[in-house]
Amino acid sequence: MPSPLNRRHLLSAAGAAGLAALTGCGGGRSSAEPAAGATDVPGFPFRYEHRFGTTLVPAPAQRVAVLGVTDADPLLALGVQPLTNTGFTFYPDKGLGPWAAGLQTGPLLKLGSDADVNVEQVAGVAPDLILALVSGIDQALYDKLSAVAPVLARPEGSTAYGADRTATTLTIARALGREDEGEELTEAADAAFTDAVAAHPEFAGKTGLVALPYDGRYGVFSPQDARGAFMENLGFSLTPEVAALDTGESFFIDVSAERLDLLDADVLVVLTDDSTRTGVEQDPVLQRLPVVQRGGLVLPDLDVRGAMTYNSVLSVPYGVSRLVPDLSAALA
Repeated sequence: MPSPLNRRHLLSAAGAAGLAALTGCGGGRSSAEPAAGATDVPGFPFRYEHRFGTTLVPAPAQRVAVLGVTDADPLLALGVQPLTNTGFTFYPDKGLGPWAAGLQTGPLLKLGSDADVNVEQVAGVAPDLILALVSGIDQALYDKLSAVAPVLARPEGSTAYGADRTATTLTIARALGREDEGEELTEAADAAFTDAVAAHPEFAGKTGLVALPYDGRYGVFSPQDARGAFMENLGFSLTPEVAALDTGESFFIDVSAERLDLLDADVLVVLTDDSTRTGVEQDPVLQRLPVVQRGGLVLPDLDVRGAMTYNSVLSVPYGVSRLVPDLSAALA
């Protein structure tokens, strides 16, 4: 596949001497080692198994650094201010979408790419927990970060940036000692989907694709991606033709310019920005597809695209309330 997509493209970061001591082979402690100051709070220490090993959180976290691109959302929803954030490129200032408006009131250090983060910057905010659940960090970066504070990394079996919304929220809630609140948040997000499906029986049994244009082709998101999952949660499924191409090894199905016929479904959602929207609207082959001819093409604005991409307990109600009317109109 030429010019393959990567998550960051589609989804669009102590002093030096102290850091050297933290990350040296013989210094520091692993995420699985208990830290001084552990308490007898029920549920702690919290032991978390993940892709890179085991992390032990000795006590409810209070100073939390965020690397995961959407991890700040559940943290804010749980009433804790992130000290750092990455986020997607839609929101370059703080990495936070409009659904989080007013929740971030404290100082926030905006980091660069989560996969190539400056560990010294993270150490500089003195966190007692680092969130890297919806992220692309590797083992080497995890090991360096673990010398700074316990790190919650993506679950075993999940792809980079592919951690499940519910699992991510509940894991963060456990690390904060706020498990009951986490349950309430996940239930509210799930209810936004189930209520929308109940209110729109016309969605039942329909196919719906969500795609992103890139390099003269399209990537159709599979249900293991946040955007594909968003559509699936609203009752839509991949077309049989696209589903047959989904090997489960990637978060998207590549569709070349010569096979745009594969984008024909009951509803086609194409995610654009200012640089790609006109090209989609004027694509002669796309415009000839039956789904487009009958009014089934949906071009969400950037904030709805962001809400689908974040697919968090905060962004889901925001995105559902704005996307569902367009989907209903597309099926009318």
